[in-house]
Amino acid sequence: MNALRVVSIPLRTRFRGITVREAALVEGPAGWGEWSPFLEYSPRVAEPWLRCAEEAAAGSWPAPVRDRVPVNVTVPAVGPERAYAIVLAGGCRTAKVKVAEPGQTTADDEARLEAVRDALDAGGPGGRIRVDANGGWSVDEAVAAIGRLDRAAVGLEYAEQPVATVEELALVRRRVDVPIAADESIRRAEDPYRVRELEAADIAVLKVQPLGGVRACLEIAERIGLPVVVSSALETSVGIAAGVALAAALPELPYACGLATVQLLTADVAVEPLLPVDGALPVVRPLVDAARLDALAAAPARAAHWEARLAAVRALGKDLGP
Repeated sequence: MNALRVVSIPLRTRFRGITVREAALVEGPAGWGEWSPFLEYSPRVAEPWLRCAEEAAAGSWPAPVRDRVPVNVTVPAVGPERAYAIVLAGGCRTAKVKVAEPGQTTADDEARLEAVRDALDAGGPGGRIRVDANGGWSVDEAVAAIGRLDRAAVGLEYAEQPVATVEELALVRRRVDVPIAADESIRRAEDPYRVRELEAADIAVLKVQPLGGVRACLEIAERIGLPVVVSSALETSVGIAAGVALAAALPELPYACGLATVQLLTADVAVEPLLPVDGALPVVRPLVDAARLDALAAAPARAAHWEARLAAVRALGKDLGP
């Protein structure tokens, strides 16, 4: 692969505790791949993200079985008015709403969900709402909050990662009527199949970078035996294309995917950014705009930081051996 091109893109709204997204792009024989592990991640955690980028740059994605992927609009932990506006502008009939934000209350989450429901209903009946707590609750808190949020949303499609551990997830699933989705309990677990063994979830959320690429995710999807939702790690269109490739290759895709997050960025590196049209993304490989790469280039010190991260990950790979 060629040298990294590091970009720095402000977010429209604070999300996941950050206001700027840094990403490293690598070019290979088939085009560009994205390597964008979050800054706090260790080399060991960042290593599968690099495998995903290398897979993309090499062009080894499986053949698609569909040409469009339905997606949800993502609503950060914002106030009701902002949430309403995000859903209206998002162009999707499914909304994923962040909840359990530190410093906020369940009442704040309820108000956000009520605004999201109003915005979806403004486009007609049938809009779906899912929530994502990122493991922010205890078991008892999750059971109580899910009940309240289910009423505020007039029916939740599912609740994603309400608690931190797989064992807690299994307890919550047995105490609520809302389906439970596992994200961190799969991608951060030593054994991603423990979710299946403990019957801890109804849905598996898969993210291509943290799990090592499209083909690695397809293997997990086949073995875990649960319906899959493909979600993003807040990437540029280059990284989102890998998620789209996974969603396009799955034999079944019963849920909208969390891949419309380019909407959260103020700019993008693609000639035509991967943004939803009529609630779906096309199955394409976006062309990277050289001028945008230059305009969004990170400061030299930040680029050097990413080069050092890359060296650390590659050194780790050598230590681990074949």
